[in-house]
Amino acid sequence: MDGSVHHDISVGTKRGSDQLFSSVSNSPYIMSTTANGNDSKKFKGDIRGPTVPSRVIHIRKLPNDIAETEVISLGLPFGDVTNLLMLKAKNQAFLEMNSEEAAQSMVSYYSTVMPIIRHHPVYVQFSNHKELKTDNSPNQERAQAALRALSTSHVDTTVPAPSTVLRVVVENLIYPVTLDALCQIFSKFGTVLRIIVFTKNSQFQALLQYPDGASAQAAKLSLDGQNIYNGCCTLRISFSKLTSLNVKYNNEKSRDFTRPDLPTGDNQPTMEHPAMATAFTPGIISAAPYAGATHAFPPAFTIQPAGLTVPALPGALASLSLPGATRLGFTPIPAGHCVLLVSNLNPERVTPHCLFILFGVYGDVMRVKILFNKKENALVQMSDSTQAQLAMSHLNGQRLHGKPLRITLSKHTSVQLPREGHEDQGLTKDYSNSPLHRFKKPGSKNYSNIFPPSATLHLSNIPPSVVEDDLKMLFSSSGAMVKAFKFFQKDHKMALIQMGSVEEAIESLIEFHNHDLGENHHLRVSFSKSSI
Repeated sequence: MDGSVHHDISVGTKRGSDQLFSSVSNSPYIMSTTANGNDSKKFKGDIRGPTVPSRVIHIRKLPNDIAETEVISLGLPFGDVTNLLMLKAKNQAFLEMNSEEAAQSMVSYYSTVMPIIRHHPVYVQFSNHKELKTDNSPNQERAQAALRALSTSHVDTTVPAPSTVLRVVVENLIYPVTLDALCQIFSKFGTVLRIIVFTKNSQFQALLQYPDGASAQAAKLSLDGQNIYNGCCTLRISFSKLTSLNVKYNNEKSRDFTRPDLPTGDNQPTMEHPAMATAFTPGIISAAPYAGATHAFPPAFTIQPAGLTVPALPGALASLSLPGATRLGFTPIPAGHCVLLVSNLNPERVTPHCLFILFGVYGDVMRVKILFNKKENALVQMSDSTQAQLAMSHLNGQRLHGKPLRITLSKHTSVQLPREGHEDQGLTKDYSNSPLHRFKKPGSKNYSNIFPPSATLHLSNIPPSVVEDDLKMLFSSSGAMVKAFKFFQKDHKMALIQMGSVEEAIESLIEFHNHDLGENHHLRVSFSKSSI
């Protein structure tokens, strides 16, 4: 018996009476628990990464102060977690899923996207064990209590959920949260049928309907109190008194996934970007450090008769670390990493100023360096890692001066200025004190107006003397085509202008943002979510 186990696992010589595992060969691995409940002294874990699927997952390199709930939450998006063994002294854990299929989904997902728990990359592989058996030590009782609290298999189905509709309030809204972002997060717990987002009492809120109470209950259990982004955008979830949602339009404010035929609504913003997840792929689906950064982001959603499907995006599922959690997901870029490498630029036309204005739509650009020996490459330093991710997810793949931009995370943590006396032909610029930063003020309304590049531009700060023809002439002066123009009815300081293509709009924004219109008015240009 011992021999068969030794192939799979390195074990201590002392055997006790509590059976914790059944191994691949079905011979039990017997392990004693020391008096203080420290299981790990006798157990060294699976040495190599087995490729034979198993319901049991071996998780390594966990942070020292890891909580049971954080480990369980790694498995929850893939299915019910039926057992847990924590080996805290070894920084390891074993998680048993309710089916081999669920375990397979989990391992295959995390093999492409490394999960990060509190800045620690953790490693996920199949265990050699086919089943997990645990004893009654204090450690294991705590693990079982966490399992009962979190797993949907332990949701008491005899007590039906009060409603299939959840009311979600997002507190401390520093970064924009969209309907699509919420769908991505909540669809991990069941099919989202309908969703409505609105602002009430100055708070961003949503109503969200699942097909069954169990999904609603599981989502509430796992997500209530979580932050979507680091330290902000906190979810407060309660059951709604409504039993069903009545959605009339499919647009950015409401969606019925069972009725893809619904209109977008009169004078409602058109769904120019129906798959847009504004801000970076948020929350529990977000890119791991350095992983997937070179891929363009696929559409976030497809509508199918069965409801909502969220395809695999580059990114890590979060540790939905429940009590005392700091966030839902991990910012894809580690804190402090805010320098982007931008490649495939047009060396004849690109300038530091042009990159400063374009990337400045998504965050405050501190420095830009076009590489001296390779002018189709540049480094862009944003003010923080979240803004770097916003810029990367919105601009990667967009065309500038006839070439699609390629944007990845740079290994540099800052852009170096040239040493005094070393001229670099103006290829490096420091913008840290620029008056053109859009996000200097905390909670600036610009945070809620971040949209992907689109053919329609939003213009503001227009002086009273400037008329439609002035602006149309200005925007066509660079050779671009102006397709449509519309002043805002209530406020002639603002207008929408539609260019011939997204690429023309990008170049017009770069050229005319901060353009002096006279009367001490400098034009402000950003991408619009609407079209004319």
